[in-house]
Amino acid sequence: MPVGDDSVPNFSSDGDDIPWCDHDFVISCERAVAEAKEGSSDDFLQKWILSLLWALVHSRRLKDVKRGIEMLEASLARTNSSLPKKGQLYLLAVGYYRSVDYMTSRYFVDECLMIAPDWRRAQALKKTVEDRIKDLQGDDTGIGTVAAGIAAAGIVVAGIAVAGVAGVAVVAGWIAAALTRKK
Repeated sequence: MPVGDDSVPNFSSDGDDIPWCDHDFVISCERAVAEAKEGSSDDFLQKWILSLLWALVHSRRLKDVKRGIEMLEASLARTNSSLPKKGQLYLLAVGYYRSVDYMTSRYFVDECLMIAPDWRRAQALKKTVEDRIKDLQGDDTGIGTVAAGIAAAGIVVAGIAVAGVAGVAVVAGWIAAALTRKK
């Protein structure tokens, strides 16, 4: 797959178990959401919204992934969201993983596992993310260190949006511990 401005980079030589979907599937989910808004039950609509969010963060198009992340973050920020929080956190972790922001992905998969510690899919994602972070930290070019710093800034922003001021303190402590561990 060629990497361009609109495609999700795939640096994995060993592959991961996270599925991909194409833009046609995203479009079909968008249509289903539009149809479900016209006279369907709220439960039916929520199922299609979750399907759309899943499709967006699993897309091969970076625009779709970023849109999925934005929608999920907006949903988490609403206190009246009817979407399951653990699913939103998991999908955010997938979206950040796909957009090569592994530190933020790890943050959200950890949040997900706090809610559902035995969820195997989230456990597998955490291992995949941590393996990718280890690969970057072992990179002799220094890209891993730069990427970790950029990701740390993203975590702080995400922490403010999702968890508020208390979450920032927790995230800041986590970042400090992660950077100390690197030394």
